Amino acid sequence: MSQWISPDQIRARFARAMSEMYRKEVPQYGALVELVEAVNRETLAADAGLAARLASADGVRRLGVERHGAIRVGTPAELAMLRRLFAVMGMFPVGYYDLSPAGVPVHSTAFRPVADDALQENPFRVFTSLLRPELIASDDLRQRALALLDARDIFTPGVKTLIERSEAQGGLDEGDARAFVNEALETFRWHSDATVDRPTYEALSAEHRLIADVVCFRGPHINHLTPRTLDIDEVQRRMPEYGIEPKAIIEGPPYRRAPLLLRQTSFKALDEPVRFVGDDPGSHTARFGEIEQRGVALTVKGRALYDRLLASVSQQAPAADNATHQARLTEAFAEFPDNEAALRRQGLAFFHYWPASDLRNSRQLPADALRVDNAEALVERGALVATPMVYEDFLPVSAAGIFQSNLSDDRSSSGSEEQSRNEGQPDGSSQARFEAALGAEVIDEVALYARRERDSLEAALKALKSR
Repeated sequence: MSQWISPDQIRARFARAMSEMYRKEVPQYGALVELVEAVNRETLAADAGLAARLASADGVRRLGVERHGAIRVGTPAELAMLRRLFAVMGMFPVGYYDLSPAGVPVHSTAFRPVADDALQENPFRVFTSLLRPELIASDDLRQRALALLDARDIFTPGVKTLIERSEAQGGLDEGDARAFVNEALETFRWHSDATVDRPTYEALSAEHRLIADVVCFRGPHINHLTPRTLDIDEVQRRMPEYGIEPKAIIEGPPYRRAPLLLRQTSFKALDEPVRFVGDDPGSHTARFGEIEQRGVALTVKGRALYDRLLASVSQQAPAADNATHQARLTEAFAEFPDNEAALRRQGLAFFHYWPASDLRNSRQLPADALRVDNAEALVERGALVATPMVYEDFLPVSAAGIFQSNLSDDRSSSGSEEQSRNEGQPDGSSQARFEAALGAEVIDEVALYARRERDSLEAALKALKSR
């Protein structure tokens, strides 16, 4: 019997191959990775506590390989096949994001690993958006876009065969796994030859730049690949030193000692040469560089507080610059506890629980004290250790802000959260339509964090009881 290669290993190989390909296609990505690695090394050197905590959980290795990508597809069939492709790599749809209220005609999910050990092995994610053609105002353009999308196939015959083989036999062997990575990579590769003439491209671009990006090419090309930093403010400050022009505003919450959720910044999309049908040279602007800093995942209670505080900033006039924007956020978020113990005690954030390495405190406890509802007391006694659970997902407002700023003709455009939050309300039925196209339900990310927290607590208590 053949030995199957684990989905985690296939995912790790694919993430490395994607990074190597994107570095060749977008040279500034290489400079960005160098900058992030330098800032991470300096941050760990300056914060011994953070370095020790990451080292104890193998977080330093994870930090070095962590990336998220983004891809945009045009049809339900393309989305459904992507779901099957990502499943071969142990990646599943988590969360639903409707970006249409911010004026971006897509809705999205994030394909990613979900189990603790899989996330530790390689937390590669791909934020995947599906075009909403019903939001194209022109009937004629909508029909032309749908005809163009219907005529293409973004998957190689080889990758479709390997997906079917993996599904039929429950995995891929070494040779098939190597072939799968090579074949799957072709879906994400940049193609400079457009599938339309210049007038069609310009008409779709005038409707929305993202529509032209989705419709006018042979494939959906990866449009950004994002490394994770431990200090996004320092990365933002240094980007010009590396020849990179950052966007005006860092998206997400302000700087905090106990980081929350997700902060993101980016550099402006590249003007890349393309050739339209008829051998007509031109250019296309869509692909960009992005950096993220991840904090703790918030509970329903914590997210409600986060949303309320962010809304208080969003109601103000747009900030003129990042310093003003961050100052407003810092003032608003003074109400949000900024230490891990308070976040845990107030039920605002999710945590992983571990049995303490020092057995003395746990051995002195009576057996009936080792209960789930007694977790906080056990942490205070030193029998359990609680560490913040990394937020593995995305923020709709920040995602829309990044999309807006990098599809704008104005290179100083911020795509700010103030702008993003004032573009209307999402359609409540849109998630059902997205899931119908996907061919599966998306996983509720909050329920997933809650389950992982409880599982870790129960496992830690079981380990303590066995000592």
